[in-house]
Amino acid sequence: MPTAIMAILNVTPDSFSDGGRFTSPQAAIAEANRLIAEGADILDIGGESTRPGAHPVTEDVELQRVLPVFQALASQSKVRLSIDTMKPAVAATCLEAGATLINDVTGLRDTQMAAVAARHGAGVVIMHTRGTPQTMKELTHYYDLIADIKTELCPRIHAARDAGITEIIVDPGIGFAKTPAQSFEVLHRLRELEELGYPILIGPSRKSFLGALTGMQPTNARLEGTLAAAVIGAMNGASIIRVHDVAACRKALSVVDAVKGA
Repeated sequence: MPTAIMAILNVTPDSFSDGGRFTSPQAAIAEANRLIAEGADILDIGGESTRPGAHPVTEDVELQRVLPVFQALASQSKVRLSIDTMKPAVAATCLEAGATLINDVTGLRDTQMAAVAARHGAGVVIMHTRGTPQTMKELTHYYDLIADIKTELCPRIHAARDAGITEIIVDPGIGFAKTPAQSFEVLHRLRELEELGYPILIGPSRKSFLGALTGMQPTNARLEGTLAAAVIGAMNGASIIRVHDVAACRKALSVVDAVKGA
């Protein structure tokens, strides 16, 4: 199977890389169509920033941002639609509007999220993190990074299975409650997560662990690092890569897929 690309579409004013660019439904829909044309397999649409230090928003605000986009794309999009949210009510509304996947950066911390996914027959991405965007930078102590990630993901996976969810994807949470060194270690040891028995998604795109290599270069200067991380991740077991730069990533991953299929 070719490595899938999940394209990032943040309908927010404050996301770390593209905040404020697609705040109107018209701009977001145009960007969605561009990402699809570049080769996205999944569109991951979010209305609340989860960058370190980000402030939460209400359900109403989040829905005002994302719902018009789902409603417009559901009837015309040929790719899968994912809602990037930690709020069960937001997820439920977007699933009713055409989403089929929930990308929950809290890893189903709210027990209602699994019930929402099961009720709608949706898949879930269960991401590893600790704390909140305001506190996660202080929660980076691990005894054994990958072993601890697996241990902390397992109860979330069991909760999803017990709720009746049949499609589960795991995400080690690069940059979430991880130092830059730990994020690189995740990429290096990614294949150990295959022991969980579920497809692996990684989201390295433009993140600060890449900027840390060169004196915290700005987000728009991290393409090469993102592509390297995507290639390493795909070679080490990731089946889905979540990125902003779809066209470049598709070209890089085509080489990975050719090598893996040789």
